[in-house]
Amino acid sequence: MRIEKDLLGEKSIPKDAYYGIQTMRAIENFPITGYKPDYDLIVAFIMIKKACALANIKTGLLDEKIGNAIIKAADEVLGGKFLDQFVVDVIQGGAGTSMNMNVNEVLANRAIELLDDKKGNYQIVSPNTHVNMSQSTNDTYPVAMRIAIINKNIRLINELKSLEISFLKKAHEFDDVVKMGRSHLQDAVPIRLDQEFEAYTDAIKRSTERIIREEKGIHIINLGATAVGTGLNTTLDYIELATENLREITGIPLERAKHLVDATQNLDALASFSSSLKNLALTLSKICNDLRLMSSGPRCGLNEINLPPMQPGSSIMPGKVNPVIPEVVNQVCFQVIGNDTTVALAIEAGQFELNVMEPVMCFNLLQSIEILSNAVKVLRERCIEGIKANKERCKEMVENSIGIVTALLPYIGYEKATEIAKETLASGRSVPEIVEEKGLLSKEKIEHILSPRVMTEPGIFTEFIKNSVLKKK
Repeated sequence: MRIEKDLLGEKSIPKDAYYGIQTMRAIENFPITGYKPDYDLIVAFIMIKKACALANIKTGLLDEKIGNAIIKAADEVLGGKFLDQFVVDVIQGGAGTSMNMNVNEVLANRAIELLDDKKGNYQIVSPNTHVNMSQSTNDTYPVAMRIAIINKNIRLINELKSLEISFLKKAHEFDDVVKMGRSHLQDAVPIRLDQEFEAYTDAIKRSTERIIREEKGIHIINLGATAVGTGLNTTLDYIELATENLREITGIPLERAKHLVDATQNLDALASFSSSLKNLALTLSKICNDLRLMSSGPRCGLNEINLPPMQPGSSIMPGKVNPVIPEVVNQVCFQVIGNDTTVALAIEAGQFELNVMEPVMCFNLLQSIEILSNAVKVLRERCIEGIKANKERCKEMVENSIGIVTALLPYIGYEKATEIAKETLASGRSVPEIVEEKGLLSKEKIEHILSPRVMTEPGIFTEFIKNSVLKKK
């Protein structure tokens, strides 16, 4: 063990640990979730520290020898070393100060070693004076959170674009499958399965575009704001250099906020981004509901499609196979919707110059992106790509439905169509059979009007009007 001191006293720190006393206090104070910092958040913090060290050297504030040691330590972490040293719980008091200090202490102690001294000798390199120079938790944590979100979001966008392609391929495959459309869970009028899958494609595309659009709002950062947005203990040169360095290191087109006080106080851009994730979750969950219903059965349900079987469905019922992939995606969506509520409450909870609830926002946003990415990949690979249509079953239900009588409205009127529907329901006979029997339309006309393709595209009523006008002339 080694002894370290802070304003509250002394503590014993494991001799080999690169973290220090403030991290140790955080370990003791916040045994909350058991989750350690997200990898993308660690990387984002290290990039910030490197960018700031470069700026502080350039402006002459930081000794070049110390600064280069900090930069080298940062590069080692970015290369995958010392990741086990970032140990503070993801939900913590102090607006993220514990996370910021965990990073500062690891880089300081590694820099001390690179300068041939022993960990804990902060006279050589100080976590606060040197690593945290020109910074505050109140600008580094929110910037790190944004960078982590942006980097993690790359995968989600790619997975969504792949899912969109898979839905579109299925739409092309199901072009000739006509089925019953439903509203209120009751028979409505026919629709093609490709039309439903095209709708899923468009919904996913729209969600993707919404997420991309809202992400741009979090490219605006408050680096250099320090404690309350006034930039105390910095210079304008440093602020510009640090932001420029961070753009280059991250490869992200980050922009300095025009008003650093506003950017430090208000987190509405995160609310908008979180809402876009929630909207995706709502869309995905609705699609999964449809898939589960369409695949219900196989004998006593709709059985319009078959989902690829993934695992036995019951510990007691032999032969049962459940729609486990849509079910797990539903559950992920519920979690994301809940996460958005947490983010909203945390954003509302800011007071005056700072929102101290950023750690819980960060945890929920990063979790939402991560589990959505995983769920979208699983849905595509283990469900959508293997879906098969039961064409004959779909055809049978269309032919036996009462809803197709709607297509006859322009020709026989609402009242007669209603009578046909009631008789069909009471007798169990088909709509075409009863219409022909009553002499309302010829067999050829009925077959044309009630042909599945015609009933699933615009034009029937237009054709009727044109014919009526021609007859009058």
